[in-house]
Amino acid sequence: MGVSGAQAQMDQNPGYYQRLLQGERRDRLEEAIRTDMNRTFPDNIRFRKSADPCLQKTLYNVLLAYGRHNQGVGYCQGMNFVAGYLILVTKSEEEAFWLLDALVGRILPDYYSPAMLGLKTDQEVLGELVRTKLPAVAALMDGHGVLWTLVVSRWFICLFVDILPVETVLRIWDCLFNEGSKIIFRVALTLIKQHQAFILEASSVADICERFKEITRGSFVTECHTFMQKIFSEPGSLSMATITRLRESCRARLLAQG
Repeated sequence: MGVSGAQAQMDQNPGYYQRLLQGERRDRLEEAIRTDMNRTFPDNIRFRKSADPCLQKTLYNVLLAYGRHNQGVGYCQGMNFVAGYLILVTKSEEEAFWLLDALVGRILPDYYSPAMLGLKTDQEVLGELVRTKLPAVAALMDGHGVLWTLVVSRWFICLFVDILPVETVLRIWDCLFNEGSKIIFRVALTLIKQHQAFILEASSVADICERFKEITRGSFVTECHTFMQKIFSEPGSLSMATITRLRESCRARLLAQG
């Protein structure tokens, strides 16, 4: 809470969260959130309607409050997993809201906006980083005409929630709140580099997609201490200046494409 700035925001805005929950109804926002309730952690008993207390209600409140707080974003698919995870970790509705605000509003701007320009940009940035650091993988993707969004969109939009093991995600998120969005690229590059030979055996688009799913499973990602060491060594040098430069060029390219 402290490092992310969420604690300061909560302390400076007492009662704000409750006022948001009592705010003006917005039917489209509420319906969009309700649609995703049963899709969020369906295997977790605490999110089932039969649970007491049922975290679906808590999740609904957090997403509703955020949609009213940030009307430029409202609600976007993927936010349900992020908010749900924050609820599980913090066990506090209001703390989860302010941490969600830190992520969506400051750490990952434009990831969850209607155009998702930040999300699309960072997927393109990953592609450029792979082209530089793992050219054989980039050549495979280009040769089969596979867009990066096809294989990594869930990594970015869900921030590895429901993709990597819980303990590993917790460690990644600690770094995300401490060090910012660069950690997402480190995780993605490490997964790809560690499994480069396996990925390069793919012979079709479907095969590539399946292999990118498979590399998020197994002992490499479950041994979280070793995995976290790897993400700071495997990708090599990765400066924020490089990421900023790539973001600028990729964003301009996406905007030019309309």
